[in-house]
Amino acid sequence: MAATIINTDATASTSQGFVDRFDTFRADLDDYNDRRERLIKASRDITNLSKKVIFLLHRIAQGNLEPNQDDEALAKDAAQQGYAKLREVQELYSRLRPELQGDKFWRYQRQISPGLQEYIEALSFAHYLDKGTLITFDEVQKTLTDPEGIEYFPLTISDYLLGLSDLTGELMRFAISGIAHRGGRRKAQNVCAFVRGCKADFERWIPYVRELKKKQSVTSQSLEKIEDAAYAIMVRTSEYDLSPEMLDDIVAQSISSYRDTSRQAVGRGRGDDLSDDEDTTN
Repeated sequence: MAATIINTDATASTSQGFVDRFDTFRADLDDYNDRRERLIKASRDITNLSKKVIFLLHRIAQGNLEPNQDDEALAKDAAQQGYAKLREVQELYSRLRPELQGDKFWRYQRQISPGLQEYIEALSFAHYLDKGTLITFDEVQKTLTDPEGIEYFPLTISDYLLGLSDLTGELMRFAISGIAHRGGRRKAQNVCAFVRGCKADFERWIPYVRELKKKQSVTSQSLEKIEDAAYAIMVRTSEYDLSPEMLDDIVAQSISSYRDTSRQAVGRGRGDDLSDDEDTTN
């Protein structure tokens, strides 16, 4: 009888041990899922904020010049306002530091990577407008540290390169949309050379960074669009022996006339379609 009691106690103790162990597993899984959801939400917020900064940079950098203000001063003003808005993103990353301590960063890297790449894209765009150069790896990492120099989390080479690769698309929009402004021809040529250099430098990293090959194809398309626009403007302006300022005015007028003609053609096309519909109905 005593032996039976002992065996029963041992069985109960073993069963309780299994229950406790599975309770620990359940707690770990719940913590993983909760943390993952928080990081995904934070990454989406960071992505949205970064996109707003990019729109802000485009809007200010392509705005109207004030008296006695050149396009470089306008670009620097846009960059400073972009830096100020990006501090909101940096504040979000500072709050995420407890969630990414130790090896947790590598466990949840896929959840924060999309937002981080969008942040790098916005930051590098502001840096280009400010200094006309490519932001370095150390400069990006410095923005993700506290005042004591402690990193919120380690920046990876892949996120850095993929974020910079996205920058080329914004530079294409920046060059083409501003080509009709005063100094836009020179700006487009500078951006073209810059994007061409970025594409060449990124090529060597394709074997080591996943998704970079796909983004390089997009960079090639962006570069081709800039080259086509710059080449067309250069060919047209070579027909005139005028000062650069007057050539800029001619380019602006030509593009403005082209846009007006395109709108009228679209309007006529819609009107013709409507008339055809009415005739068919009658």
